Order: sequence, then C-alpha cells, then structure tokens
Amino acid sequence: MNLRVRATLSMIGALLLLPALGGTARATSAGDVVEAGRTTVYLAPGKLLEVPVKAWHLRYRSTSATGEPNVVSGTLLVPDSPYPLGKRPIAGYAVGTHGMGDQCAPSAAMANGTEAELAIMSLMLLKGWAVAVTDYEGLGTPGDHTYMAGLSQGHAVLDSIRAATRVPEANLSTGAPVVVMGYSQGGSSAAWAAQLQPSYAPELRLKGVAAGGVPADLRAVAEHLDGTGDFGLAAAAGIGLDAAYPELHLDGYLTPEGAALFGDARDDCVSDLRTKFGGRRLAEFTTADVLNLPDWRARLAENRLGASAPRVPLFLYHAKGDEIIPYEVGRTLRKEYCARGVNVLWTGLPAGSHVLGAVEGAPLAVAWLATRVAGLPAIPNC
Repeated sequence: MNLRVRATLSMIGALLLLPALGGTARATSAGDVVEAGRTTVYLAPGKLLEVPVKAWHLRYRSTSATGEPNVVSGTLLVPDSPYPLGKRPIAGYAVGTHGMGDQCAPSAAMANGTEAELAIMSLMLLKGWAVAVTDYEGLGTPGDHTYMAGLSQGHAVLDSIRAATRVPEANLSTGAPVVVMGYSQGGSSAAWAAQLQPSYAPELRLKGVAAGGVPADLRAVAEHLDGTGDFGLAAAAGIGLDAAYPELHLDGYLTPEGAALFGDARDDCVSDLRTKFGGRRLAEFTTADVLNLPDWRARLAENRLGASAPRVPLFLYHAKGDEIIPYEVGRTLRKEYCARGVNVLWTGLPAGSHVLGAVEGAPLAVAWLATRVAGLPAIPNC
C-alpha cells in the first residue's frame, strides 16, 4: 500500500474511533482528556516490582506539527502520599528514542516492566512530584509516529501536563509549579516545550526545563549518523518528518529496496532500527539528494532548535563522548540560546557515550529542577 495512503487511512481510523469513547470524547481543546483509565506500572519484566503510585493511561488532545488537532497517549504517575509543601508539582517527562511502533511506546513499556527511564522518573516521584509522560504523536495511537518533528513533540509534552490537571482523581492543580525534563529525543522535546510554552501554553507555571543530549540540528545529526551503526535513527527521523509534513513525499524518492526497508521500519523498536540500517547510507536508498530538496530543507530548518528564546531557565547537558549526537551540536545550541539572553546552565559531562550521558546527567538535572520548584535563583554560565 502507498505509504501516504496508509497514513491517511490511519488518521481516518483515529477520527472514527473517537465517538465510541463516550462523553469524554467530546473534549475539544488541547490538553483535554479523551480517555483516562487506571493502570499499573512495573520496574521489572514479568509484572514484578510494582511502582507504588497511582497511575492512569491517558488519551488526550494535542496539536500536530502543522497545527492540526490530534490525539496523543501517555501515562500519568502520582505518588500515593500527600504532598506537604502546597500544590503538588507536575513534571512533564519526555522519553528518549523508543522506536516507531505502538508496542514501543513508553506507556506499553511501563505496563510491561521494561521502561528503563522509569528509574529517572522515580527520582521525581520520590520528591512527591506528579510525572506526566507522553507517548508522542503516533506512538500508541493510530498513524505513523512523527519522530523528531519538534513542534509535534513539544506540543505533546505541554499537553500531557495540561491533561494531568484535567484528571479529577489525580487532584492536581492548574496552578501547580511545572518543570520539564528529557534526554535525546526527549531532550529535543523538552527544549521545544520550552520554546513553545510562551505562545502555546502560557497558563502553565513553567519554572525550568532540563534537556540533555539534544539533537538540536537534525541535518547535522543526520550527516553525522550516515554510514554508522546508528544510521537507523536518522532513517527513523526521515520517516517521522515525512509523517508530520505531507508535502515531503519521502516514498517518491526511495529505491525499491529503500521503499521496502523504510516501510518495514514503521513499526520497529529502536533495536530493530539499528539492526536493519546499521552501516548503511541514505544515498543507498534514495534517488535524489533528499536533504537538499527545497521542501526538506525548509522543514529541517523549521525543526532546528535555537531560533527563539524560552522564557524560563534551562539546564543543558551533553556527554563529551557522545557518539550519536555530536557534542558540538549541544554546544552550538547553548551558544545560540545564550546569545538570545536565555538563562542557561551548561554542563559538559565526562561520559564516554550517549547512553552514559543520560545516566550521569539525570541526577544533576533532577536536582537542578528541584531548585526551580523551590524558587531559588537560577545561576547561568553563558
């Protein structure tokens, strides 16, 4: 089936499904809850080590990269114990790359006990914060996952926080202090949430955003990954941008092998993407220099972080040995934000890999966010 037709049919299916959800399906504003059901999350496979929190699987309204309304899924986690210091803070947590198929979604992983980033979320839960975790557009809902489409991802993060306050049983306040955190794909999503919040969700009391390993410049990252073992991440980004922007028509520039592999990748998790595309190059699968086509150049530029200034303090961190997102990409984002007057605290981590950067940076990021919640001054190092 033509990939564009397939995506269109998926969107039609999503729209047809909504009336069946009953009264909650009449929600019409971004952040409105379409469906909220109690769920259980686990720290280990086999439904072992249940996390002692109240949890809801959500479907909520958000906005696509092109400004169209959509429905996104996610999970809301709220500690069982009362919060003793006023209104319970809400953290919007943006996960890193999980893959393209619905089975890869963070909500599915948390329910199965396979979500590695739940360890980081637990650092926030232990502070008494509620944590809203988006699955992003098309990851857990009908349609292709719009992987690395920054506007879509930023909207999904902000709207997960809005949705959290609209789950009555969660007892969260619209006036609660809000923070956002993410690494890798999540770092991009967190930074986009920071950039978009003043115009898209100004009512949120956003106090600070921590973003690590940020792929701020998709063109630079794609060129870096071409021919490496992680080229599958660049291929997935191509699929994701094509899903987000109808005019890109990626399928029109693919070779027969490219059409087969890219089509098959649309339901893969990250390990499968690495296996199928490792060591390959974009030129092997395309009939044109796709990244330099006018439509692609325009959308890549639109999805480059740093062009506008967040109004809240940022904590940016990046592993010096990052083999996936070049360290210089993170340094450039810091430089551009600083030039725009953003309050930025930058930390270059000694970690020797992208994954280790997430491990080393997470405790620092959560501690920094806690100072924002406490109302302490943010000290930049621009």
